[in-house]
Amino acid sequence: MLDFDPSADIQALRSTFADIKAVVDVEALTADIARLSEEAGAPDLWDDVEKAQKVTSALSHRQAELKRISDVEQRLDDLDVLVELANEMDDEDSAEEARHEIAELEDIVSQLEVQTLLDGEYDERAAVVTIRSGAGGDDATDFAEMLLRMYLRWAERHKYPVKVMDTSYAEGAGIKSATFEIDAPYAYGTLSVEAGTHRLARISPFGSADKRQTSFAAVEVIPVMEEAVEVDIPEGDIRVDVFRSSGPGGQSVNTTDSAVRLTHLPTGIVVSMQNEKSQIQNRAAAMRVLQTRLMLLQREEEAAKKKELAGVITASWGDQMRSYFLYGQQLVKDLRTGHEVGNPAVVFDGDLDGFISAGIRWRKRKDDDD
Repeated sequence: MLDFDPSADIQALRSTFADIKAVVDVEALTADIARLSEEAGAPDLWDDVEKAQKVTSALSHRQAELKRISDVEQRLDDLDVLVELANEMDDEDSAEEARHEIAELEDIVSQLEVQTLLDGEYDERAAVVTIRSGAGGDDATDFAEMLLRMYLRWAERHKYPVKVMDTSYAEGAGIKSATFEIDAPYAYGTLSVEAGTHRLARISPFGSADKRQTSFAAVEVIPVMEEAVEVDIPEGDIRVDVFRSSGPGGQSVNTTDSAVRLTHLPTGIVVSMQNEKSQIQNRAAAMRVLQTRLMLLQREEEAAKKKELAGVITASWGDQMRSYFLYGQQLVKDLRTGHEVGNPAVVFDGDLDGFISAGIRWRKRKDDDD
């Protein structure tokens, strides 16, 4: 007789899921979808392209959020049937299937639970991520490309739409920088804990002495603003350069000077865009990103000044927030949360949810303590 009773695990899942639904407020979410659907169905919607994009994006995000909730609810109901079938038929295969489903649901519910901690002003927005190589020569540019692949694989695992907006290839290996957008609900709140300096330690594949090489790359994450941010930027503060989009090794992939690079002279912030077909579109996209970066910089400076006036000075958690060890003991370790994985290959293949969840919980505790 099959002795299979996962009722305690299922009850724990249902209890946590009920708390999640209460925080998400499914009734309000459903009403919001109905309102946005009506707006999206208006015959004159696309007379105002910016407004149309805003409405359709908001509708898509809310529909995706409701679908995640509905899918979990349906899978929990199906799980009860599967457990009942396993016991009635004394079927070990069905029991094993149920165990696997419980494990998957525990992971999904845990991710949904973490999402309820994302209550920042811009947390629910899509995200623009920029990766820049740092010190370390070819190892650093190669590391930057490894991080780019890691985040793109993470997005692929979650079926999140990604648009690579700009890539600057290094003369040797890898990339100098890359900027991409992840258009998913809570992408900014989720990925913002990935911002900071990442460090790679390994035996360099580019040197002949088989010596350990340490290299660095910086990750920046900003929210996608639905409208242009209210940041006044005098024309004299911006240098505009236009150039041809290029591929690896400097190979031209565009015969027109459509790519745009904006340099904000007072701060040194540089934004490049080459994804769009026209120079005008690339300039508009670059300006939106520049305005967002300047707004966030201004807010960070104001927050730092308030802490200084209050006598509370804390070091930034952005520096060397995670280390990747690819020699000796294979390990990836987050220096803020202590979360670690002993298999770097799976992390570089996009298995980041453990690090992200730990980071979000760490940040929430830190904010509550402050």
